[in-house]
Amino acid sequence: MDNLKLCESDYRFMTVIWDNEPLPSRRLVELCAEKLGWKKATTYTTLKKLCEKGFARNDDTIVSSVIPMEQVQAFASDHFVEHTFKGSLPGFLAAFLGGKTISEAEAAELKRLIDSHRE
Repeated sequence: MDNLKLCESDYRFMTVIWDNEPLPSRRLVELCAEKLGWKKATTYTTLKKLCEKGFARNDDTIVSSVIPMEQVQAFASDHFVEHTFKGSLPGFLAAFLGGKTISEAEAAELKRLIDSHRE
């Protein structure tokens, strides 16, 4: 899939699915009412839309994701860095840290991540 971008409400909806899948559609309606304040019709309309887009599926009233959360997050992160920082990961990191300090454990984890993704 070339475009894994979700608007905020669709992302929150998919988070309910990712956190609870597989789940019966009636349970999804309950969770969306509880977590998002949605009515039944809103939940089913959004589910239908995201099934058509290929993000979710509803097989015999059992709802699950098609696209993993990590894949959507990676796409959104890449798009954000490309669009906002002209693709500069160091530029993004400098802006993100913006004078904040991080713990030794966080620094070590970041270094480990960077080392595991080197060319």
